[in-house]
Amino acid sequence: MQKSPRKRRIGILGGSFNPAHAGHLHISGVALKRLRLDEVWWMVSPQNPLKPAADMAEFGRRVEAARKVAGRERRIRVTDIEARLGTRYTIDTLAALIRRDGRARFIWLMGADNLLQISRWDRWPQIFHTLPIAVFARPTYSARAVFGTAARRFARSRWAQAAAKRLAGAVPPAWVFLRIREHPESASRIRAGGGF
Repeated sequence: MQKSPRKRRIGILGGSFNPAHAGHLHISGVALKRLRLDEVWWMVSPQNPLKPAADMAEFGRRVEAARKVAGRERRIRVTDIEARLGTRYTIDTLAALIRRDGRARFIWLMGADNLLQISRWDRWPQIFHTLPIAVFARPTYSARAVFGTAARRFARSRWAQAAAKRLAGAVPPAWVFLRIREHPESASRIRAGGGF
């Protein structure tokens, strides 16, 4: 009897990427290693509903800039899938991705800043019930994030860091907070310095 092929393990790092930077590369590298992923997809959002459009660089420019930052890292794939799907909210995009690709095990990747404010996202508890989630420490956000609304609500679903390598096979809700070497770069600092 032939064994069915192992499902690809894909981390999805969604965001504005306004612009992409070395911090995204850092988190992606940690995710590939600690979560034993095959790929990380940088899912560039056409427009974050929680951010003003006036502060957002043009979508195509952000996608191209992300591709340049990802460079030759063959396991990072920059995608405009959200624009092609026509979805606006993360939960709708994730549901569509799961329907389209049953041959993958997806994990949602996000920084501690997003864990802190995910309770403002549309139907945010469904995200926890849709995919396993890996949260990465970020300067100034980590301490508050682990005591925030989402972390408290899903406290019983939190995994120990040592179990992160098995997260891709978890039945949601399941999430882990990874205390990693924090990268200082941020998109807002780049924009403030006129770098994008």
